[in-house]
This record gives sequence, structure tokens and C-alpha cells, in this order.
Amino acid sequence: MNFVTKFPEHKIGSREEWLKARLELLEKEKELTRRSDELARQRQALPWVRIEKEYRFDTDEGSATLADLFQGRSQLLIYHLMFGPDYTAPCPSCAAIADGFNGFAVHLAHHDVTLMAVSRAPLAKLQACKRRMGWTFPWASSYGSDFNFDFAAGITEEQQREGGAEYNYRREPGMAPDATTPQAPSTRFGSEHPITQFARMCGTDPFTYIRERPGMSAFVMDEGVVYHTYSTYARGLDVLWGMYQWLDRAPLGRNEEDGLWWRRHDEYDDAQAEACCRG
Repeated sequence: MNFVTKFPEHKIGSREEWLKARLELLEKEKELTRRSDELARQRQALPWVRIEKEYRFDTDEGSATLADLFQGRSQLLIYHLMFGPDYTAPCPSCAAIADGFNGFAVHLAHHDVTLMAVSRAPLAKLQACKRRMGWTFPWASSYGSDFNFDFAAGITEEQQREGGAEYNYRREPGMAPDATTPQAPSTRFGSEHPITQFARMCGTDPFTYIRERPGMSAFVMDEGVVYHTYSTYARGLDVLWGMYQWLDRAPLGRNEEDGLWWRRHDEYDDAQAEACCRG
């Protein structure tokens, strides 16, 4: 792969200058780690909310309840993967996050935690996508269920047009009658609206695309009762996106001024990238 990168003007220093600056940064990193540990404790101390509603999912093993998704374990982590019924392929960002699931789902399973992806697309679409992407983690379809809507990982067309939908703990306004593209939180990704670009990559229109939302939710089962314990959305998912954790430590960081650069891992032009992603 050949990349032509224009590096910004950057300070060049001695090893001694680097070490001094690095040790100063290390103290800040340690403080962030301590704060992160404390946030984890607060996250785990949130009150549990009993799940009263009955949800049904389609899985490789057949029809399942939310309790069935635990697969005999006491904890369940669900990634709300954006793949709507009208999509032809999953959201590229969600796919990039899911690329990391195969490896650590095995480790979580041996620590009493089931990692599961859930999407609204019918099961047959999910199964075909798993074969294409080489994914082996469990992936359930919530097609026909209220699950995504109840856990703020999807909005209805009525909510989109008239308002009333909640995402990332904020109420969203309805769209303008003459709107041609949904509002985006950022336009840093080049000239094309990012939602328009992603919608095209998913084989759908921008308004249909944005009715699916990314997120993750955590559940626990205690004496046969399922409780909701935590959910996070939007930038709260950054820490789950392994690619970004590496880029944040690279010299140029995320370096996205020229637009949305990532693709589903089998859509890059060069064979080297494909071989790398497929292992």
C-alpha cells in the first residue's frame, strides 16, 4: 500500500526532550486511567431495571427470548449493529467495530459474559453477511420486535418526521418538511454529507439509513429475572472501536480531514489489506 501523507510542521527534539515531555504526559494518562476506573465503578453501581416486556429474536438456533440470548451465562452485552431491514449491507462503521468481536467474544464467554450483536434486518440477511465478513460471534435479528426502539437503537418513520425520538439521552426534533438530508452532528468528513455517503454504502436512502442507530446495552440475569443495567451511544462507543484506539496513538491520529476513509474490510481495493483483515 502506498500512502502519500503531508505531515504538519512538528517539533523535532532530542531524546532527553522527548522523555521529559513523555513523563509529563504519562502523569496525565495515569490520571485518566484512574478516572476511567472510577467511572467503571459508577457504571456498575447504576440501579438495575427489570425487563417486563417479552421480546422475541431470530437466531441461528431458532426463535429466542432475551433470556435465551444469555446462552446460560449471567451477563449479556449487546451491540446494536446498524443493519436495517431495507439495508443491503451493514453500516461500515458498525462493521469496523464488529470486526473485533470474533476474538474477544471467546474470552468473554469464559468469563460469564455473552457478547451478542442485534440488528433489525431479517436473520437470512445477517447469516449471509456473517459468511461474507467471516464473523463467528452470535448475531440475532430483532425483526418485527420493539427491542431496538425500546433501547434507543432505532426510531420509527413517524418519530423521524414529527419528532419525539430519543437518542443518546436527548430528544430529537422532527425533520423539516422540505429536508433532503438528515442533520448530522459533524461535517468534518469532506464535502459529501457523511449520512448520504453511508446510506449509499448501505444501499438505501439517507432517511432510511438514519432510522437505525448504533449503541450497546448491558443486561444481567439474577434468579431467572433479566435486568437492564447500562446503555451507551454515539461517541460513547469510541472505546469499543479498536481501530480508533490504535489511531489515537499513531503520529497523525485519526487524520480524517479528507473524508470517510474506512470501508467494510472486504471492500478495500488492495489485496494486501483484504488479506490482513481476513487473517
